[in-house]
Amino acid sequence: MKASKWIAALLAGMISMVAYAETAQEAAVRKVIEPRLGPEAKVESVTRTPYSGLFEIQVNGDIIYTDAKGEYLFVGRVVDARTYQDYTKARLDDINKVTFGNLPLELAMKEVKGNGKRVIAVFEDPNCGYCKRFRRTLESVNNITVYTFMYNILSPDSVEKSRNIWCAPNRVKAWDDWMLNGKVPPTASPNCVTPHEKVLELGRNMKVTGTPTIIFADGSRIPGAIDAKALEAKLSSIK
Repeated sequence: MKASKWIAALLAGMISMVAYAETAQEAAVRKVIEPRLGPEAKVESVTRTPYSGLFEIQVNGDIIYTDAKGEYLFVGRVVDARTYQDYTKARLDDINKVTFGNLPLELAMKEVKGNGKRVIAVFEDPNCGYCKRFRRTLESVNNITVYTFMYNILSPDSVEKSRNIWCAPNRVKAWDDWMLNGKVPPTASPNCVTPHEKVLELGRNMKVTGTPTIIFADGSRIPGAIDAKALEAKLSSIK
């Protein structure tokens, strides 16, 4: 089975397991709320929370809340008023975790710096300004392996830029030349095959909605560019 199809099947299996585990009350809330959210909304699970009788609804990769009768929707974050712990963020972080070892890393460019023991994967678009900022951050970080998935979602010419970089004799150098210095890579041979469609499917299955998105070895992710201090702190926290 191809990696992209395997990931889709795994996600579908996880969703069906969650649905199977729903209580009668949670299933009743699902039955009421699904038609009210409209045909575009894909309800992945309904779970009763310990927060004042609210029900958590996972829908289209996000979380919203409703009451036991499905009469009201609460869109936003549930935060502990005493500790300021963001329960919604914690749940989203948990839901969006991936098994790093299952990523189809053959679809990514690989760069090893120093001993390469610390590992991340990054979804980036060649036209992404924040990705270019993160590339500058990575210049100051050593002993790391970076797998870059070229996730072309921002501009029509992102696909062509990524294609030229993927087909270059040295992909990593061509990527850094473009992202750091604006140096345009040579036009690729028409015979060169790229993983664009597979990466696009992978990102969509993983609900990657923006670039850069950084995936860490523990399966957690951070959307957006972070500075070297924050990156080092995150890497140090992973055992």
